[in-house]
Amino acid sequence: SSISWSPYFLSEFNKRPTKIGRRSLSRSISQSSTDSYSSAASYTDSSDDETSPRDKQQKNSKGSSDFCVKNIKQAEFGRREIEIAEQEMPALMALRKRAQGEKPLAGAKIVGCTHITAQTAVLMETLGALGAQCRWAACNIYSTLNEVAAALAESGFPVFAWKGESEDDFWWCIDRCVNVEGWQPNMILDDGGDLTHWIYKKYPNMFKKIKGIVEESVTGVHRLYQLSKAGKLCVPAMNVNDSVTKQKFDNLYCCRESILDGLKRTTDMMFGGKQVVVCGYGEVGKGCCAALKAMGSIVYVTEIDPICALQACMDGFRLVKLNEVIRQVDIVITCTGNKNVVTREHLDRMKNSCIVCNMGHSNTEIDVASLRTPELTWERVRSQVDHVIWPDGKRIVLLAEGRLLNLSCSTVPTFVLSITATTQALALIELYNAPEGRYKQDVYLLPKKMDEYVASLHLPTFDAHLTELTDEQAKYLGLNKNGPFKPNYYRCWF
Repeated sequence: SSISWSPYFLSEFNKRPTKIGRRSLSRSISQSSTDSYSSAASYTDSSDDETSPRDKQQKNSKGSSDFCVKNIKQAEFGRREIEIAEQEMPALMALRKRAQGEKPLAGAKIVGCTHITAQTAVLMETLGALGAQCRWAACNIYSTLNEVAAALAESGFPVFAWKGESEDDFWWCIDRCVNVEGWQPNMILDDGGDLTHWIYKKYPNMFKKIKGIVEESVTGVHRLYQLSKAGKLCVPAMNVNDSVTKQKFDNLYCCRESILDGLKRTTDMMFGGKQVVVCGYGEVGKGCCAALKAMGSIVYVTEIDPICALQACMDGFRLVKLNEVIRQVDIVITCTGNKNVVTREHLDRMKNSCIVCNMGHSNTEIDVASLRTPELTWERVRSQVDHVIWPDGKRIVLLAEGRLLNLSCSTVPTFVLSITATTQALALIELYNAPEGRYKQDVYLLPKKMDEYVASLHLPTFDAHLTELTDEQAKYLGLNKNGPFKPNYYRCWF
């Protein structure tokens, strides 16, 4: 049966404008909000208690004050978060059981700088069970879960972190972890390289006594290789980022899920039909593109590497330069590990209400500093969501001030972090217990046998059953029946 439309709807439909001017549309939107603030302002968690944690005198139930967190009274809630995370981190729990009779990290004094989440807490408590002493700071000013930091402090871990730190707070927390009378760290666990470089620059004598560094991010690994190339790396370092388990699970599979979560929570947007440009087609970029394509978005990719670029083409994505699509896209996502990928010129040319965010570790990819100018108005519309408004009324939606979207604005799948955390723990054990001379002053990949071991620890979760080679098959392939099954240079890019 046919539907008969009323004359009113027909007349209104025929009167609809064929094109809406950007200026008039954006101006009408900008007038709807009056809560503007100076572009120089910075925001933290909304809280009734605005006292800086640095100005508070807090003690845990044992009387210790060797920590600095938002509110130690939140410890009970944080403990529940940690217990939930433990259920999805089978390999770390398995390491704890195996360590009941031995302490492979006995005597290790680990200073760490990572995202402080429930998953990190499980790693820290595992390291403690393995015999290590730990001191910890956050690698991102927005990713700390305050209740988890409180739970760790209550358990006796010296933790210096809270959500919404200032830049000065960030470096103060790192220094409080490192500069402690009577405590000399001998291992570094870093995410992004800030802790490593702080010790290297501020405490060179301390740096020389470090036994090993474990680094898990693209940015941090790049900085380690720079030090090594300059002949300034006097400590063996383990590049966990480029292990297959980290690349595939934490970078690709994790971002494939968390990119949608972060965007949904902050913008409530619908992805179908949206035009998106993803800058970088490494593992993070691959995960983001796959998720957005599956949701019906039109996805463009920018790349400098012809191999990654060809992969993007073979996966069905249009390879472009950012300048070619910047005026038309609805979302811009950076995941290159580089700096100034999105410049002020790009930001000026974006269309009204374009969403801009970063999935890389560092906040250098989007030139946010260029937006801190008097002619632009900033509006905080919700936690981690800013509208930056141009004089003509055009606005962009900036998420997490250009910092890591998924850990700043949402959560990351615990199971994926179990894989990365187990890899980090094994790398620390390997470097700490290595015989003198095994590792020189250089950057190393995690041995492939350990990569395979990490994967095997997670297979029981899926009730998965590995096939075993026969003696004849192992001889034919020239392999040990128990692995490693791939050469150490194997990277599993596809």
